Amino acid sequence: MAALQTRVLERLGADLAAAWDALDPGGHPFTTHAFLHGLEADGCLRADLGWRAHHVTLWRGERLVAAAPAYRKMNSHGEFVFDHAWANAWARCGLPYYPKLLCAVPYSPVTGPRLRVAADEPPATRIALAHALGDEAGARGWSGAHVNFPRADDAQALEAAGWLRREDVQFHWTHGGWETFDDFIGALNAKRRKEIRRERSRVAADGWVFETASGACLDEATIDRLHGLYVGTFADKGNYPALTRAFFLRLARDPRDPLLAVIGRRAGRIGAMALCLRGTDTLYGRYWGSDDPTPGLHFEACYYQGIEWCIRHGIRHFEPGAQGEHKIARGFLPAATTSFHWLLEPTLRTAVARALERERRAVAGYAQAAAAHSPFAERA
Repeated sequence: MAALQTRVLERLGADLAAAWDALDPGGHPFTTHAFLHGLEADGCLRADLGWRAHHVTLWRGERLVAAAPAYRKMNSHGEFVFDHAWANAWARCGLPYYPKLLCAVPYSPVTGPRLRVAADEPPATRIALAHALGDEAGARGWSGAHVNFPRADDAQALEAAGWLRREDVQFHWTHGGWETFDDFIGALNAKRRKEIRRERSRVAADGWVFETASGACLDEATIDRLHGLYVGTFADKGNYPALTRAFFLRLARDPRDPLLAVIGRRAGRIGAMALCLRGTDTLYGRYWGSDDPTPGLHFEACYYQGIEWCIRHGIRHFEPGAQGEHKIARGFLPAATTSFHWLLEPTLRTAVARALERERRAVAGYAQAAAAHSPFAERA
């Protein structure tokens, strides 16, 4: 077997599509070549936004056998693993925290494959890729390397390679074998049942009608409207809408058809939307937009419509995005997420390791406290 060679790719070219996707035949929707290449090609990632492609790959001769989607970061925007305190600590020590190397899916706090390895490679190759990420950051003199939201097999390899583990909590929905949405809310306690019914009835009484459509069913005029709602909502909240109209169109025209659009109309006009991506057993809620202040509209578009779709199609999990304790009352329960960190400066690495031990205990306590508020905890 030929020796492994490390190569850094500063762009994920179209010529690499087959080799890249062969590393994950299941096609996780956020790490396909189409999704990651689209972010680069359609102007979603720019140096002035702090993102520059720096993919770390392993090769045996001319065959790609492992790859980590990675980026040279000049800030911590769009990551959803918050390390601003670390950046401040580096600054107090007179050291630069940026650039850093980040292995993640830009703008997407979604757990999935990060250390992508060919199926016929030995387990050691995954660990070698973890080492290659740290070695690349060290060779460049960067503060460190980070892997956000890895799958369990990647997490195991990162721990074996000596990376620091960080834990956090999101709120996810899991199918309980229900046949209808009414069956689902019937499993909740009386208070939550009434609240959900009241929220939905108010939206319906205000004239809203919802539908779900795959990307392949969306014409360009609808895509333009959905993108406009996304841009307007981000701008209203003071955030930069990094995803371009061209990227939305690319997702809609992807032959894998991963896109699911929740479209809300009132008097025939599209006034609310939520864009999701579909995995084999998980629906991922990602981008929301509306130009209407109707109370409860966000909950309907981003949560209830997605839950209904999962129940109809037998989808096991629904991940609606990061953070948000308000999700608990709507049937989303605490779920553990992880990130891993390789830090160059030994003294600061030791300090971070101690801080992470304390943080893990706090996160575990928080998850336990949040679970105690489960709407499934008591029946009425």
